[in-house]
Amino acid sequence: MNLISLLLIFTGGTVLTIGDLVMKKWVGNSSPLLYVIGLFFYLIGMVFLSQSFKLKNIAVASLMMVLFNIFTLLIASWFFYQEKLSVVQMIGIFLGLVSVVILELE
Repeated sequence: MNLISLLLIFTGGTVLTIGDLVMKKWVGNSSPLLYVIGLFFYLIGMVFLSQSFKLKNIAVASLMMVLFNIFTLLIASWFFYQEKLSVVQMIGIFLGLVSVVILELE
C-alpha cells in the first residue's frame, strides 16, 4: 500500500469527520455560518479523496475513506456526545475493515 495514498485518504476522512461534527453543531442552532463551515470541510475532504484517486483504485480509495471517517467519527462521537455503538454496528464496522484488507490483497 502506498503511504502517500494512505495519508491522503486518512487525512480526508479526518477532515470529513470535522465537517460531520460541525454539521451536528449546526443542526442544534441552525447558524448559516456553521453550515458554510461544514460544507467547506466536506469540500476539503473530497479534495483529498480525489487526489488519492491518482494512486488508488476509486472503489478502494472511497471505501477506505468512508471507513476512516466512520472510525474517527466513532471516537469523536463517543468522546464529545457519549454516543455508543450496538454490537451489530460494531460488527458492521469490523466487516468493513476486513473488506478493505481483502481488497488490498494482491
